[in-house]
Amino acid sequence: MTISTCDLGSSGEGYIKTKAKAVAPKNSIRRGCGGGARSSILVGVGGAHLPCPARGSPWSLLMTLTRFVTKNAFRNKRRSILTVLSIAFSLLLLTLMMTIWRAFYLDQGSAESAERLVVRHRVSLTFNLPGFYREKIRAIPGVVSVIPVSWFGGIYKDQKPENFFAQFGTDPEEFFKTYRDIQMPEDQITAWQRDRQGVIVDSSLAKKYGWKLGDRIVLQGTIYPINLELNIRGIYHSNPDNKSVYFNAKYVEEAVDFFKGRAGTFSILAASPSDVSKVASAVDDMFRNSPQPTKSESEKAFGLEFVAMMGNVKAFILSICSAVVFATLLVSANTMAMSIRERTREVAVLKTLGFTRRGVLGLFVSEAVALSLAGGLIGAGLGWLMVYGLTHSPQFFSFFPMKVTVGIWVVGMLTSGLVGLLSAALPSYHASQINIVDGLRHIG
Repeated sequence: MTISTCDLGSSGEGYIKTKAKAVAPKNSIRRGCGGGARSSILVGVGGAHLPCPARGSPWSLLMTLTRFVTKNAFRNKRRSILTVLSIAFSLLLLTLMMTIWRAFYLDQGSAESAERLVVRHRVSLTFNLPGFYREKIRAIPGVVSVIPVSWFGGIYKDQKPENFFAQFGTDPEEFFKTYRDIQMPEDQITAWQRDRQGVIVDSSLAKKYGWKLGDRIVLQGTIYPINLELNIRGIYHSNPDNKSVYFNAKYVEEAVDFFKGRAGTFSILAASPSDVSKVASAVDDMFRNSPQPTKSESEKAFGLEFVAMMGNVKAFILSICSAVVFATLLVSANTMAMSIRERTREVAVLKTLGFTRRGVLGLFVSEAVALSLAGGLIGAGLGWLMVYGLTHSPQFFSFFPMKVTVGIWVVGMLTSGLVGLLSAALPSYHASQINIVDGLRHIG
């Protein structure tokens, strides 16, 4: 008689089909796979019956083995579900860390932001710069426009975090020449430029507070001893939302004596991205020996200085990612080791049915990868939902655009698949080396 792999049980149990000839008893013969007369002997490693793939059909064989692997991966549902949830939670943290890393260090912003640079006092942001620096900077080759941008830091309504947003004094005449990636109707631009008390607000802030054109808002001064009574003359759109308001800096200069003729920083639009470094060097060289030396840097580098205030963020993110991957590997490895150890006799039966060592190794590794990918998919999905909810929350404020991209999804899924592969490699290899006789004698 010959042994075939038809009718394998989906959870490790199967039937051995023995091809019988005319000498076999009639009551032991039935129609089997491929139309031949076969007798069935139950081997008792037990589970649901799967149809035998048609001969000469690799696709049918692949589908049958895929179903076999999937059902075996979840044969112990409680353990498998807990493992998937553990991997999902780990991938959730990993997705968040990769999103933050991308926002801080990889995202370059819009094409227009790559052409902008910021000039501040070399010592600290708390020191102002003389206003006449603006005209000197404008004369530098490669400078298209330059405007003052001064932080006001006022209080709207109260000091609750949900009522915080960025507030800047600037020059309405050249603001949209420098920030060309901010869009607002022409009539609103004109209205803002004509009103010394005018202010333009981000569309997300207008939606949050129910602001409309013509409304008046009051910002209570903290840094400057003045309360700004501002008329909303425009609602602009930016991508991503910067959740900021911009008013005429002359309003503060006329009301506060020590700020007259001063500016917190200058924003410069260069002719091209290649001119940014040249302009930065020229500005710093020009004021190197002045009482108020400058530090000029790209808009992206200026934003990263705020990140640097929190410490070594890169090392922090990398350490968390490494710990997450290592913990996920331990969880997955423990699950696979327990699962494979419980199925020693089943491995012997599979080898009896004709599975090679490579086939047994592939089946167990596939189960681990299937579990890990399931957890990775759930974790990455939850990470996307969390980031989406966070960035669309009225209380969220960040100068960096946070978004779970396709690349982050791919890295997360590759990481989860690699974890499954590594966690199952060693126990699966030992299982594939089991001797048939020793395996059938195993109790446990």
